[in-house]
Amino acid sequence: MTQGIRISISGARSAAVGREHGVTPSELKALEPVVAQAHRALRAERSQKRYGFYDLHKDKAILGEVQRAAKGFSKARPQNLVVLGIGGSALGTTALVTALKPPYYNLLSEEERGGRPRVFVMDNVDPETFHQMMRICPPKKTIYNVISKSGGTAETVAQLLIVVDQLEKAVGASALKEHLVVTTGALERGAKPNPLQALVKKRGLVSFDVPPNVGGRFSVFSSVGLFPAAVLGMDLKALFAGCASMDKQCSRASLQDNPAYLRAAVEFLGSRDKGKSISVMLPYADALRDVADWYRQIWAESLGKRCNLDGTNTAWYAGQTPVKALGVTDQHSQLQLYLEGPNDKIITVLGVAAFRKRVPIPKAGPSVKGPAYLHGSTLNKLMAAERKATVDSLKENDRPVMAVNFPQVNEFTVAELLYMLEVETAMAGRLFDVDAFGQPAVEQIKVLTRRNMGAKG
Repeated sequence: MTQGIRISISGARSAAVGREHGVTPSELKALEPVVAQAHRALRAERSQKRYGFYDLHKDKAILGEVQRAAKGFSKARPQNLVVLGIGGSALGTTALVTALKPPYYNLLSEEERGGRPRVFVMDNVDPETFHQMMRICPPKKTIYNVISKSGGTAETVAQLLIVVDQLEKAVGASALKEHLVVTTGALERGAKPNPLQALVKKRGLVSFDVPPNVGGRFSVFSSVGLFPAAVLGMDLKALFAGCASMDKQCSRASLQDNPAYLRAAVEFLGSRDKGKSISVMLPYADALRDVADWYRQIWAESLGKRCNLDGTNTAWYAGQTPVKALGVTDQHSQLQLYLEGPNDKIITVLGVAAFRKRVPIPKAGPSVKGPAYLHGSTLNKLMAAERKATVDSLKENDRPVMAVNFPQVNEFTVAELLYMLEVETAMAGRLFDVDAFGQPAVEQIKVLTRRNMGAKG
């Protein structure tokens, strides 16, 4: 049986950092009936299929579809996979790539990449970056996966217009289907096709549906994340197995036995009662760096709301500010603030027991002596020592800290973490009394952007 991640809130308890900053047993006990009621509501929404992210890992049909499509495109041995998307259409794939592919993956030879293409996730419309991508990814040797649930996301459609123009010039309109894959919402009966749906029909493109009950920031285990993962050779069955493992744990009604609920409770109590308005994710592994980026979106966009859940209070202004950091790097940057600045943060440290590589530190030679404690050790041991030092320092300074420990970083454990954070966010929405699945302020920005571009109406 694959070993899973371990979650601990001990460093955020009052026994570790004091009653002023840590949650007490009585506070957690008092929250139990609130969590129980929220659990019943969430389970009802799941059974009604109101929110579909819970069960994406049970969809074996989409697993087969993306694997067959990926195999078909791989026969041509493309050099590049370019994902066109923004927000939830990009951050999940980026997190998976950083976690599960080797560092500097795009710089490896084709043989070292196992015959898989390089990958570029274009999650912005910076003209210099996009121009450079188009220059180093010749259309003839590239697969483009355009992702937009609405099919009308301005940034993604703008990118697509450029790509299609270059593809048509390079390979001809009739060959678009050999280079372009579309992931968008399903066409509803009687509805007018969105631009991506229309393109699929006109050019006979391979396409995947984003389930209507799955929002972008909860879509990493849908076709949004699965097709790029399949093209890159990730183990999709292990991803689904990790989700299933954590689903079992996160289906428990008990606050104390459900890791997602327990973490949500700590964040909520810290925010409401102890002035912890900031939630920091601090991975001690470069592989998990972009998981923290993915977390920033799901936590900020889900919980940062002006109105409460039933809309009766339009000046609710809920939410914590999520911050990403990186160990050991930010011990020489942000940690000074975390240890001696305002005590307004709850910090989650991600640790890895067994890295995929072991790097020894040589004993002192004639040219470089260095501290004796480094001689004959390893970078692995140094990383572990640095992480423990940070956790101990945070607790000694009464800074609440939670831990997520990985036996190793792989498809199973990464899926466990992402799935847990999705359920944690859903529960946190209930505790903060906000709609965790909407983003009205983001929609306002989209409207104003269209107006600034000269759109009519």
